[in-house]
Amino acid sequence: MEIKIRVRSRVMQFIALLAFCTLVWAYAQLEWGLPQGVRRAVIQVRGSIVTEDGSVLARSMKDRRVYPGGSLAGQVIGMMGDTNGLEGLEAAYDSRLSAGENLTLTLDPGIQAAAEGVLKAAVLEHQAQYGTVVVLDTKTGKILAAANYPAFDPNTWKAQSAQVWRNRAFLDNFEPGSTIKGLVVAAAIQEGLTTPESVYSTPMSRWVGTRRVGTTIHDAVAHPATLTTKQILRYSSNVGMSHVVEHFPNQLLHDYLGQYGFGQSVPLPVARSASGSLQLVRNWDDVVRTTNAFGQGMSATTLQLAAAYNTLANGGVYMAPRLVMGEAQPPAREVISAQTARTTRELLHAVISEGIPKAAGIKGYALAGKTGTAQVVVDGRYSSTMYDSVFAGFFPSDQPRVTLAVMVHGARERYHGSMLAAPIYRDVAAAILSKWAEPPTR
Repeated sequence: MEIKIRVRSRVMQFIALLAFCTLVWAYAQLEWGLPQGVRRAVIQVRGSIVTEDGSVLARSMKDRRVYPGGSLAGQVIGMMGDTNGLEGLEAAYDSRLSAGENLTLTLDPGIQAAAEGVLKAAVLEHQAQYGTVVVLDTKTGKILAAANYPAFDPNTWKAQSAQVWRNRAFLDNFEPGSTIKGLVVAAAIQEGLTTPESVYSTPMSRWVGTRRVGTTIHDAVAHPATLTTKQILRYSSNVGMSHVVEHFPNQLLHDYLGQYGFGQSVPLPVARSASGSLQLVRNWDDVVRTTNAFGQGMSATTLQLAAAYNTLANGGVYMAPRLVMGEAQPPAREVISAQTARTTRELLHAVISEGIPKAAGIKGYALAGKTGTAQVVVDGRYSSTMYDSVFAGFFPSDQPRVTLAVMVHGARERYHGSMLAAPIYRDVAAAILSKWAEPPTR
């Protein structure tokens, strides 16, 4: 009898241990992932991410999620975990992809590859920390490229840091610097506050504000003592811009910047993007109005800057960017007249043709745009060693088809916009013109 009890006791202990191990295993599956059979079924049904030309950027193969393009548009695509999207479009459109629906993107693989290649070479050459390029189709707002460097390959995402996963082109804010001058001049022309040939006194520095509350603004590029509005853009004169906006009502200029898309979220459905910052108009005074006129004290993303400049390219009409085909696009809005946009495009063409033809121009082609070199705020103060190199433009300048924006952060070598961001614009534009087989003009 005693032996039977001992045997029964050991059997019960074994059963209890088995039950305990089963519970531990079940908990582990919940904590660390679903069983392989469930995971395999989830991946097999997941939709693909493709481009309009049929290029596959993400698809499911057996029990794996693969990214045939490797790092091509890696940060835009993002990646998938065991059962759901973790970053980028894989996360933003997880429910649609999980239901087996395919996503078709506006990205042009050739333009995307060209932008990434040019950006990589420039970031490495200038010893920068990172950079971004956004390319838009002028008339439709389609995002043809959204490049980030350092590159990110979703196939090996576990071996890469979270900072590399980040789609900085959509998410990183920076002060756009002097690129804003082209947009503000357009608004001033629209309001009759200036003309391309208006002349201003432009010493290399000027006090702005009242005796009690004001500041001295400075110019970086040597120029004549008087400048026209056209020359203010050519020489990127902060002093000149202080004159252009001197009689611009605060609320009205603030409204224009908002109409260009600054200080608000980009109307891009589902996909994550940052809104940048634009100070409340109640905080504006002469100093804030002036510094905003040359892109200081506000912030934007590369996507926002591209969309704003696309307004100039698109006859004065703001067109919301598009990334996924088939989604509703917000109504377009007129910001400036077609004539004002045309006039401003001519001024920005002169910035390149008369100012930086080698850095940003291509012989035989009409390109237009504006550089920016913005100090970066570090520990609450503008750094004297850390800069963002920026460029925004479009081409052909008379009838634009494509708009580009470039930002490179923290370059240690030749960080000025004309030395770094402008050549990136030029080289990406050259690749696109080659893709079009566009012949040069005489």
